Amino acid sequence: MTTTYNCTADDERTAGIAHARRAILEKKCIVLPTDTVYGIAADAFSPQAVTMLLVSKGRGRNMPPPVLIPRLNALDGLATDVYPDARDLAEAFWPGGLTLIFHAQPSLDWDLGETKGTVALRIPDDEVAIDLLTVTGPLAVSSANRTGQAPAQTAFEARSQLAESVEVYLEGGFRPIEGTDARPSTIVDATSFPLRVVREGAISLERLREVVPGVLDINGNAADEAGLTAVPADARSEDASPGDAAPDSAPDAPLQSDAGEKPASAE
Repeated sequence: MTTTYNCTADDERTAGIAHARRAILEKKCIVLPTDTVYGIAADAFSPQAVTMLLVSKGRGRNMPPPVLIPRLNALDGLATDVYPDARDLAEAFWPGGLTLIFHAQPSLDWDLGETKGTVALRIPDDEVAIDLLTVTGPLAVSSANRTGQAPAQTAFEARSQLAESVEVYLEGGFRPIEGTDARPSTIVDATSFPLRVVREGAISLERLREVVPGVLDINGNAADEAGLTAVPADARSEDASPGDAAPDSAPDAPLQSDAGEKPASAE
């Protein structure tokens, strides 16, 4: 039976998170607020649960969900070949509106879809989401809407689209702020060096470059030394240090969308 909890009330919030945890353990889907909009979540390590999430959205395996984590130290358990620049971005902008695509740890027993060996990770800046992630561990999360429909900005809106396919709805109020439109996270491909923005969003390129000046823009351009113009990546000198060695070519990483996201290739 589907249940909605008002997480703005302490007693319902406690009960709702407990019920959501049980639902995740039972390989069912739940809806939770994030700092973008509402997300539909499932156990990232259960192929059955991830399949249910995709079916609930009307989405295929070619659009695998990203994974939300509760804390930075979970990064190394889920990703491999983490470049220092990527770690710097994570430390600067997590929790918050930045999704980083990494090579997934090959030992992980999960199946998120056609990821081509990558995983998109983010820590949401939302107390309800963090409270839940703390007791469940990493969750596969996608925007709480049917594919092709508008992302839900309340649990009520999510329920109008997902109905009984979700066991628990955690209502935390309007996301991100009432009267504003949802803005997706910025996605950065961190599977090769230099890092490259693959979708612009909540964290601007200028802010990223304050932390990592060498981040390429969405067109693969790098800022010049004065930070005033951009030059093509292939026009820059090969002055990377040995520790910055990159694979021979940039991978064809899938554009995975987090809760509240609207990838260009789908919704």
